[in-house]
Amino acid sequence: MATVLTVILNWRTPEMSLRSCAAALDAMQGVTGAIMLVDNDSGDGSFEAMQAEVAARGWDKGVVPVRVLQSGRNGGFGAGNNYGILAGLPPEFPGGTRPDYVYVLNSDAFPEPEAILRLHDHLEAHPQTGFAGSFIKGEDGVPHHTVFRFPSALGELEGAARFGPISRLLRRHIVAMPIPDQSCRADWMAGASVMMRQDMLDRIGLFDEEFFLYYEETDLFLRGARAGWTADYVRSSVVVHIGSVTTGMKTWTRIPTFWLDSRRHYFTKNHGHIGFVLATLAQVAGGAFWRLRLLVQRKDRGDPPHFLRDLILHHMGRRGRNRAGATRAKN
Repeated sequence: MATVLTVILNWRTPEMSLRSCAAALDAMQGVTGAIMLVDNDSGDGSFEAMQAEVAARGWDKGVVPVRVLQSGRNGGFGAGNNYGILAGLPPEFPGGTRPDYVYVLNSDAFPEPEAILRLHDHLEAHPQTGFAGSFIKGEDGVPHHTVFRFPSALGELEGAARFGPISRLLRRHIVAMPIPDQSCRADWMAGASVMMRQDMLDRIGLFDEEFFLYYEETDLFLRGARAGWTADYVRSSVVVHIGSVTTGMKTWTRIPTFWLDSRRHYFTKNHGHIGFVLATLAQVAGGAFWRLRLLVQRKDRGDPPHFLRDLILHHMGRRGRNRAGATRAKN
């Protein structure tokens, strides 16, 4: 059977990471592979606590062995996952340390039974598919938006304007797609639960570590698509996700600089400086239109305070880098 390396990245949430690991072990029944719990230099005793608990539960000697690794630095989500991916399967695996598939699972995400097996089987049945992502829902059972189109200037305009006629006109550019009720093709999917083909990663590379937080999976999916690999949403693979536990995204009072850094890097890397300028102009135009509507309508602003101002200042290079805080568990 093809092998799967599951990577779970921890940053100061050891109990939740262990809960995620326990769910992954149950979901890997019938799957050959191992789990890597990577501590992203939490500095709070997380690494030692997870090591002790994994040994106490006997997970390190299980059919699907669990290893706890220390990355040694908090380089962000991509860097931490890369550390676990490059570690590979434990050396006792007869086929060597290189897995057939890599499964990235957020520390606040909990696969239901067979969720990992379903992704494995889908990739086995579709050799040109490079990514397989799960159906993700909250603990309250409400489905999460996890299937997306690639960002573009027109997508930035639509998302910022939040106006029905504009959305209908630009419907093919809306980034967040309606939640599918069956398996389908996607541009990219949220990185909370994604399985990736190792053959593809060998050709396109791992996560770009210039992204500290956000846009890193979008960039990876885009590189895969440009190399001819497809991405599929697998509805039968079900994962429960809390979301934004370590980043506090839902309660941001100011857009973090690392998000703005990642946005800049994504657009300049993949669409050039002109593409980045157009995307920012589109975001500002749409945002200004939205704020004019707020003057006459009672609506939730929807953005952290000072979002447009921070976006413009960052574009002009006037906001410093701030990478303090979490690795992330996002939706």
